[in-house]
Amino acid sequence: MEKPKYSGTAEASRIYFLPNLMTAGNLFCGFAAIMHCVEAKFTSRIELLDPLFSGPRTPAQIYEQAILFILAAVVFDSLDGRLARLGGQESLFGAEFDSLADIVSFGLAPALLVIFMILSPTEGMPMFRLLGWMISFVYLACAAIRLARFNVITSPLLEPDQSMPKGEFLGLPVPAAAGTVACIVMMLNRMPAHNIPALSLVLPPFLLVVALLMVSKVHYPSFKYIDWKTRIRPMSLLMVLPMLFLVYQFHYFLLGAMFVGYLFFGIGRHIVRGFRREKPAQ
Repeated sequence: MEKPKYSGTAEASRIYFLPNLMTAGNLFCGFAAIMHCVEAKFTSRIELLDPLFSGPRTPAQIYEQAILFILAAVVFDSLDGRLARLGGQESLFGAEFDSLADIVSFGLAPALLVIFMILSPTEGMPMFRLLGWMISFVYLACAAIRLARFNVITSPLLEPDQSMPKGEFLGLPVPAAAGTVACIVMMLNRMPAHNIPALSLVLPPFLLVVALLMVSKVHYPSFKYIDWKTRIRPMSLLMVLPMLFLVYQFHYFLLGAMFVGYLFFGIGRHIVRGFRREKPAQ
């Protein structure tokens, strides 16, 4: 993942409008997701009215909006880099701004979502709640470490790592991690309320696995080279269109399946590659 060289401070800190506007949209979605998580936490105790639509909202509906904001942040995050590369407008400022926005949208927001929504029903289990807080912090710390490591690896001050395959990420990308957590929580949010306490025992360990994958040496494929110039065969296009319709109709299930599939794809490929390296030549 080679980065351009910069001749001076003014060039490195140049602010390009469209890419950084997308990053600002990412940051706004993360902030809105956090605010909705806080609002849903207190809506369980007091009734709040929807400022846009008449009538009260339930905590489940507000959590659903927080999840949608996290997923919208994933879309904005994918657009800012593509716009920058498309127009040749990459800058150090944009890279740092993007990382700061990512830690809010893909680090803090998913951690608060898990704490407020999943751990709130466990009020009578203080030790479990303390463990949940610790795991959520581990997730947040791993997201910060993952972003810092990415900035170091792609720094223009260093020579590109030739051992790093082109078009791959080292460790699970933070947007994919946040999207996985958000979609899993979205599916849990649609289940009966009496199942939430039991399911809350499963999500914190899963969150820990996602956190460790972010700082692991597992390689994940990057889709940043898919842009407006990417060509596709007619039959492939015909296969993509029904998939988009299914995602629209059953987004609460298929989006989760896509994110979880991406997560386990990297693990499976890592195991296969390790097995091939260790297999002696015939």
